[in-house]
Amino acid sequence: MQRLEKKQGRGQEENPQQFLGKIFTKRELGHVALNYFHKGILAVRVDSSGWLYALSLKKEEKMRKLRAKTKVVIKDMRFSLGESR
Repeated sequence: MQRLEKKQGRGQEENPQQFLGKIFTKRELGHVALNYFHKGILAVRVDSSGWLYALSLKKEEKMRKLRAKTKVVIKDMRFSLGESR
């Protein structure tokens, strides 16, 4: 039973959707959405070119925060233009 609880707890922590809430501000969250998380690559859709540029400038800062707040190995974060919600 204890193993089952540990697995359930770990699965919730590793949910890629939760990564966004850990590193982006409330304002930024209104403009981003998870595209995919595969092999350590976190892909994030951004709703406008202005936000794409602004978040690209903050990429290293966001990566440091993400690596500090999660146990999952994150190799890279990629931003692309698309609908956020």
